[in-house]
Amino acid sequence: MSTTTSHPAPQAPSLGRASLLVAEREITSQVRSKSFIISTAVLLGAILVGIVISALIGQREPSDTPVAVVSSVAGSVDGAAGLEVHDVADRAAAEELVRSGEVEAALVPGGEPLGVAVLALEDAPSDVVQALTVSPEVELLEPAPADGDLRYLITFAFGLVFMTSVIGAGSMIAQNTVTEKQSRIVEILLSAVPARALLAGKILGNSVLALGQTAAIAAVAVLGLVVTGQDEVLTLIGMPVAWFVVFFAIGFVLLAAIFAASASLVSRVEDTGSVLQPAIWLTMVPYFLVIFFNDNDLVLRIMSFVPFTAPVGMPVRLFLNEAEWWEPLVALLVLVVSALAVTAVAARIYERSVLRMGGRVSVREALARSADD
Repeated sequence: MSTTTSHPAPQAPSLGRASLLVAEREITSQVRSKSFIISTAVLLGAILVGIVISALIGQREPSDTPVAVVSSVAGSVDGAAGLEVHDVADRAAAEELVRSGEVEAALVPGGEPLGVAVLALEDAPSDVVQALTVSPEVELLEPAPADGDLRYLITFAFGLVFMTSVIGAGSMIAQNTVTEKQSRIVEILLSAVPARALLAGKILGNSVLALGQTAAIAAVAVLGLVVTGQDEVLTLIGMPVAWFVVFFAIGFVLLAAIFAASASLVSRVEDTGSVLQPAIWLTMVPYFLVIFFNDNDLVLRIMSFVPFTAPVGMPVRLFLNEAEWWEPLVALLVLVVSALAVTAVAARIYERSVLRMGGRVSVREALARSADD
């Protein structure tokens, strides 16, 4: 008499476990991709080369600096090298030349004990001060919150890193989603894991990759600044960069959910271009705003609290020292709540669209189906 032993059926993985399995699959497939490795290496190399070139340019032999000098204090610049002196009658004439841009700074009578002062428009002219035999008081006519070149460079870097990282990873999420749908592989995947776990895994895996790439960019930038002797820049950007990483992580989740949900609406790779346009524009808007309005306090303040632009706007304001201590906390809370809400809606769209083949599914139709179910 033979007996048969029954084996219990294997249990399906939990939602969390299934999401981690999908995330591991996403990370593994990406890091083995030659295109991902090459593009990352090129990006890191370009950043390092850019830092080195900027340092070399900054070390070039400077030309003589145009300076307006009131006759009564002309003796302070006797024998000073590197200055192109323009004699003026009084302070008013000197200030007019500074404001018009004809000279970089002006040397005027000042208070005791030195009896001389330097006028400048936005930034303290270090080359002028160093050329003098005394260290006078520097008066700025229109003080800027940060050095003009450095201000533009840092704001440009925040905007560019966010845009390129999100668009690169988001496009990969979209391409994988549509490819799986077009090849019917998604049907096999969904037989093993729930749709929400598949979406969560895609977002989690690509978030890890995007954060890793961003961390590598930061490490290369720090290395480049240290090697080229630009340590003072690190002091200025240390805290803003830390906040940028936090805002980037949450902002990426929000936009990655939109990329995945948008891609689930179509069944062919050829159709992804049009359906991804809203997500791409949402990613590009912070870059263009921070480039064209990096000196506009109102625009930057609004950007700081709008979820799609906060990952760039708030770190920039922190770098410029224009934000109160509580503002990044409030902006972060708004971003977290928005990311949760958008991800929930994206999950409903993805869940109801990813198995629908044929023509493009509209967002309204996907949400309506979700409501009916």
